[in-house]
Parts: sequence; C-alpha cells; structure tokens
Amino acid sequence: MSLSVIGFITIIVIVGLLISGRVSPLVAMVIPPVIAAFAAGFDATDLGEFFSAGLSSVMNVAVMFIFAIIFFGIMQDTGLFEPVINKMIALSRGNIITVALITVLIAMVAQLDGSGASTFLITIPALLPLYLRLRMNPYLLLLLIAGSASIVNMVPWGGPLGRVASVLDVDVTELWYPLIQIQAIGVVLMLALAVFMGILEKRRILRTYGTLQSGQEHDEGSLTQGVFSNDVDASLLRPKLIWVNAIIATAVITILVAGILPAGLAFLLGVAVALLVNYRTPKEQMARIQAHAPSALTMASIIISAGLFLGVLNGTGMLNAIANDVVTVLPSAFSDYLHIIIGVLGVPLDLLLSTDAYYFALLPVVEQIGLSFDIDSYSTAYAMIIGNIVGTFVSPLAPAVWLALGLSGLEMHKHLRYSFFWMWGLSIVLLMCAVLLGVIAV
Repeated sequence: MSLSVIGFITIIVIVGLLISGRVSPLVAMVIPPVIAAFAAGFDATDLGEFFSAGLSSVMNVAVMFIFAIIFFGIMQDTGLFEPVINKMIALSRGNIITVALITVLIAMVAQLDGSGASTFLITIPALLPLYLRLRMNPYLLLLLIAGSASIVNMVPWGGPLGRVASVLDVDVTELWYPLIQIQAIGVVLMLALAVFMGILEKRRILRTYGTLQSGQEHDEGSLTQGVFSNDVDASLLRPKLIWVNAIIATAVITILVAGILPAGLAFLLGVAVALLVNYRTPKEQMARIQAHAPSALTMASIIISAGLFLGVLNGTGMLNAIANDVVTVLPSAFSDYLHIIIGVLGVPLDLLLSTDAYYFALLPVVEQIGLSFDIDSYSTAYAMIIGNIVGTFVSPLAPAVWLALGLSGLEMHKHLRYSFFWMWGLSIVLLMCAVLLGVIAV
C-alpha cells in the first residue's frame, strides 16, 4: 500500500473520530498515526524520531498555551474582565447583532500582526464572558474570529503569502497587492455573515430562553462554560488593583504582539507578576495555579498529541505523497481548470494537509502542471491561497485552533460541524470574486 493511501486513510480516520466525538482528541491523534507508521514499514526507532520532530514543532505552542490559560484565568479571578464585559453590554445594549459585528472588527484588528495564536489569545478571553453573559453560542464566537482572522491573514507578513512567495521566488508585497481588493470583499462578507448569524442567534435565544435579557444562568446542554467562567469567587476579586492588572495584561499582550520575547516566556512572566501582585501568600498563589492547571494541561496534552500526528505524517513522507498524488487523479478534461478545482477544494484540503504541505508540496506540483496548460503561476497561487486560507482556523492540523479551543473550553468536532461549511462557502464566494475581478485567470 502506498504512502499516500496510508496517509489519506489515516487522516480520514482521525478527522472522522474528531467529528464524531466518540473518543478524546488525544486518542484520535495518537493511535491511528502510530498504526499507520508501522503499516508503512517504519519501526519503533523511526517512530521515536517522528515524535521528537513533531514535538519540537508544537512545544512552543504547548508551553505558551499552559501559561496563557493560567494567566488569563488569574486575570478572570481578579475581576479584570467584568468592567469590560459590562461596558460592552452597555455599548451594545445587549444587542446580539452588534456583539457579532464587534467580534469581527476586534478579530480583524488583532490579526494584523499575522499571528493566529495571538489573535485568539487577545479576543477569546475578552469576548467569551460577554457571549456567555448574553447566552450567545460560543461556537459563533469561534466562527467569527476564525473567518475574520483568515481574511486578514492574507497580509504579506502572514504565513501563507510568505510560503507562496518563497515557492514562486517573487516579492511577497507584489504578490499581495491584487489580494487587497479580495480582502476588502472578505471584510464586507464577514460583516454580512455576522449580521446574518446574529439574527439567527437572536432567534435561537428567544426560542430557548423566551427573553434576550442577559443573565448568569446558562443552559449547559447547549452552551459551554468555557475555561473562563462567569462564576467568580468574591474573595479572589481585586477591584482596587484593576488598573494594575490592566497594565500587566496590556504589557503581556504588547510583548506578545511585538515579538520582544517568546510567547511562552511572556505569559510565564505575566503569571509570576500577576500572582505576586494579587495573591501575597504561597498558599494563595499555588491555589490559583492548581485551579487553572487542569484546563491548561488537558489541552497541552492534546497539542503534544497533534505533534505526534504531524511528526508521523511529515516524517514518513505521507503528506508529500498525498500532495503529489492528489493532482494526478483528476481527469485530463479538467486540466485547464486545475487551479480552480484545487482552490474550490482548498478548505477540505486543510483537513488533509498541513499548511506547509499545502504550499510547499502541493503548490509546486499544481503550478508545474498548470504551466503546461498555459495557466500562469500567479493565477494558480491566488486560487490556492484564496481557496485555502479561509479554512486555516477550522483545521485540526493548525496548532492555533487547539489553542482557541482550549481558551474557550470548546470541542473540535462541534467547531467543525458549526463552522466548516460557512468557511468553505466563504472561500468559494471569494474565489468567484477573484475570477470575476481578473485576479485569477480562467
């Protein structure tokens, strides 16, 4: 059995298990890759090397995640977010549609640094309590952040354009210019989606609760309390230190966005300072760490499991084999539209290929085949970027997605069910717009 077949079956099994929710993500991302590695003829020594390589690729994210959860948990304990939530409710007057629109705008601004991880770290702790207070579905929060961040991620300093520029050996800024109009359309589409989803959410809340009035009680059958619960122990609140905590949080986020220190170190320092300022005794400080450690370590273990998954698929060559074989199974009659077909399939391919495999393995193959049919390299690149980038933050292969799920206390299979088809539809609409505007030649 070829590597591409084994790899494809492995990914389908993992995605199926994640969507079904029948096993934990840790089980889904550990057992199938190990079996696949042995089935492909690799031994235990190889498996150890794959794990080491995969672990190195996600360790920074795992460390950042652990201390980010603890840091924002402490900030929540002190009551830092309560005035922000109350102010947002006052400004929006509890209007569900306004909150959805605010979410899109905040996510777009947060994504300007090109880092999906920092976008989730900035937006989720601030907005999740508001969603829970208004009884809004937190999966809507994730959908709006994911879509908005993906649109902005077409900037030159974002990962996808940098990868494409290196493959085509072109200037990344020059590559970006035609995409600005696509980004503008994407912004409008995301705002329209926020309004539409806000209307649907408003109807759901009225149907479920009979009122739009905000409250502390939530239906645990349909909503999650998340990592940051609204039920705060009054003894932990530090109202007199709210401005001090705001400065600490702002400083940590500024360091994160500016890249002055590694993200994990920034949050580790933030945790240390926050504990020292707010909780003076060792017993109180350890109690805060112990309170938030379960959520942090649970999701860190899943991220490490994803490292094994990616390590096996990359180390065995399965991802490259899949990328090379995908284009060969298409009927020759579709060759003139190969770039459009791959673009339309961009979001589903995000569930099968890592970002590196998509751009470094699949793109060169599609480009070369396209050139033989007089499809210029830029059209191929734009079709693959626009078709794929919107699905970045719904893919289980993206570490930032697991960070978002951990921050919000949500589940991958529910996120996929809620967001996947909306994101796929958005990508196809943007692809059509790019064709109509001449960005992509047909």
